[in-house]
Amino acid sequence: MKTEVYSWRVSADLKSGLEREARRRKTSISAVLDLAARELLNKGHLDDEEEQRRLHEAVSKCVGTLSGGDPHRSENVRTLVRAKLRRRYER
Repeated sequence: MKTEVYSWRVSADLKSGLEREARRRKTSISAVLDLAARELLNKGHLDDEEEQRRLHEAVSKCVGTLSGGDPHRSENVRTLVRAKLRRRYER
């Protein structure tokens, strides 16, 4: 059930195009607009899914490729960072 109202101004050629399409489909302009809006929203949703798939593929190439040679580096990060900063800014 449609309960919301939305209105906007359109050019004369767009309005006549909508009327022509509604006659061709043997339906109302409202139904044509509803269909067009739904198709646009669905297309955008599919593009988002495609973009997410592409990003996941790109990231998966990088996951697990970092190696530092020190398996305990994350445990000692505070000490290592402080030592590096001390060396950099020591005068």
